[in-house]
Amino acid sequence: MKIISVEQYEFNSMQLAKPIFDKNRRILLNKGKTIDPRILQKIKEMGISYIFVEDKESQGISLNEVMDMSTWMNAIHEMESIFFHMKKKGYVDAAPVQKLANRLISEVQGQSLIILIPSTAVPHEQQDYAHAVNVTLLSLQMAKLHYNQMQLKDLAIGCLLHDIGKLFTEEEKEHPKFGFEAIRKVREFSIISAHISLQHHEHKNGRGFPRGVNEVHPLAQICGVANCYENLISKDRIPPHEAMEIIMAKSDSAYDVHIIESFVQNIPSYIPGTKVELNNGEVAIVKEIKTHLHRPLVRQLSNNEEICLASNPTVLITKVFYELNSLEK
Repeated sequence: MKIISVEQYEFNSMQLAKPIFDKNRRILLNKGKTIDPRILQKIKEMGISYIFVEDKESQGISLNEVMDMSTWMNAIHEMESIFFHMKKKGYVDAAPVQKLANRLISEVQGQSLIILIPSTAVPHEQQDYAHAVNVTLLSLQMAKLHYNQMQLKDLAIGCLLHDIGKLFTEEEKEHPKFGFEAIRKVREFSIISAHISLQHHEHKNGRGFPRGVNEVHPLAQICGVANCYENLISKDRIPPHEAMEIIMAKSDSAYDVHIIESFVQNIPSYIPGTKVELNNGEVAIVKEIKTHLHRPLVRQLSNNEEICLASNPTVLITKVFYELNSLEK
């Protein structure tokens, strides 16, 4: 199994490895199916950029680190309901937010690693909600070894609602303030969750917004890094290893060094299913992340030989054929 851009789909050699859902969470096409060109065009028109497929090259790759698709879609639907209630009633209903936060915390704590399904793997109408879920998952993955349960819950709530201010303003640099006001009015929520929304675009060098402060709460920085990374891989369609380099370049300028270290220590550079070229001239596919996040197990396509890069320090990845971007990187 691997994840590719819809432009990379090949009718004669690929079949779906995970279902494709429409905006109402109905299965448009189920796993095991091939995609007719007319349906493929409809998928593109829906705004879906990524799909999971299986082909000869990706056989044996499980992507177990990816959240169950139905569970992920249910979380997106719950976020949609939370935003709809806020827009209709004018206040955040605390109970469903807390319930979803607790479930995502359990999901992340139950796995050693979480690989994101890009938020643009769902139709346009769900992408903002998928983004909120993904930012929460990524933030919890970064924080779970360093913070207690109460802090993780504050983080999850702040991340789920980090963009809720966009319901009240179209000004990008103003939405964190509106989000802060909406969250702080809910007595069941910690003021820290409100500050996560307020400060997720702030940078420690004072060049962020909305206030341009240089003292930023660590949990807000975690949310900020997760928000940046998710936008890079989903909306900007930047390969994960390049997105990681972009984030690392912000160390000690936009974000504290220890926040960036936590990001690097918890997020893989190469997703299983990624085709790469090695310094021995062989083209390989990333099969599994085993002992090292950035030195995965790869399978050479010419002879099916598997090499654990963590155990073979002289074998290096020199090139990535990154299909999420639909352009060779």
